[in-house]
Amino acid sequence: MKGTYLLVIELPITTTIQVGKQGVMHFERDWYGYVGSALNGLDQRIRRHLSTQKKFHWHIDYLLSYAKITQVFIKESTRREECHLAHVFEQALRTIPGFGCSDCTCASHLFFGTIEKIIRTATSLHMKLYPLDANS
Repeated sequence: MKGTYLLVIELPITTTIQVGKQGVMHFERDWYGYVGSALNGLDQRIRRHLSTQKKFHWHIDYLLSYAKITQVFIKESTRREECHLAHVFEQALRTIPGFGCSDCTCASHLFFGTIEKIIRTATSLHMKLYPLDANS
């Protein structure tokens, strides 16, 4: 399966994190949505994000060491759509500038706000809830 995914993330505490080469970043206690793509295996990418035993490679790996993925939404596709979806999320939510978008021209791939607004935006993009229990 190929496509784009949205990680719905809960950060229970306000914290400052060294995010790889991005530098030190401040994160408020809040709900976050992270948009990514996996055109070489959506299931494997989601399993990797859910894992706590991994080498840090992407910006999101650093945040996930402090936060928890509560839901995942997916949109199956053979085309790279993450930037289009990121632009829609940018219109609906606040951004963490420069996060997760070092390989494109997006302002961010990480957004924060209420869980209701994150889920409403995902469903407006025809993203479907991904069963997390299948990856436990």
